[in-house]
Amino acid sequence: SLFTHIGITLMETLVSFVFTVFLGIGTAVLLWCCPKLSRILEPYLVVLNSLPKSALAPLLIVWLGANRTTIIIAGMSVAIFGSILNLYSEFSEVDPDKIMLIYTLHGNRLHALSKVVIPSCIPAIISTMKVNIGLSLVGVIAGEFLVSKAGLGYLIVYGGQVFKLDLVMTSVVILAVVAALLYQSVVITERVITRKMSHRN
Repeated sequence: SLFTHIGITLMETLVSFVFTVFLGIGTAVLLWCCPKLSRILEPYLVVLNSLPKSALAPLLIVWLGANRTTIIIAGMSVAIFGSILNLYSEFSEVDPDKIMLIYTLHGNRLHALSKVVIPSCIPAIISTMKVNIGLSLVGVIAGEFLVSKAGLGYLIVYGGQVFKLDLVMTSVVILAVVAALLYQSVVITERVITRKMSHRN
């Protein structure tokens, strides 16, 4: 039973994390490619990033129902807006001389993105991933507190309701171990990518 709850929380966290990474990178690329769109959306992203995500939970429950999709989106909502802002900021600070060189060699914006911007920002992308994996877990647990019938968040709430503090403490310790393992998986991924890049250079 305990391993089932761990697996559910882990699956929801990984799905939330993967969607956050791809949507974060994709949206940051879109904002970098469309300066007018970035000027329109950036204030809204700042406001949404500052908004307490617990305030969105009742809306998510009404819109999506009390199901696993709500929990996954709750996990994404904690990390996605900050991820977009951080990556877009890093994209915008890439050396303009390198981008100008691409244009001088008759390249276009897509070439500048693929040859200069993305390679230059890989360390920033990985750093953002390190933060997002923890934030996704936080958001998923918050979602499980509200709507879940399984998972570590559910066990913590259930243990508190029936005064089983051993169940609560066990779930908290397991959460800490899961968070550490997820973070280490991103660190290992960083080492692999760094090693491949050094071999190419």
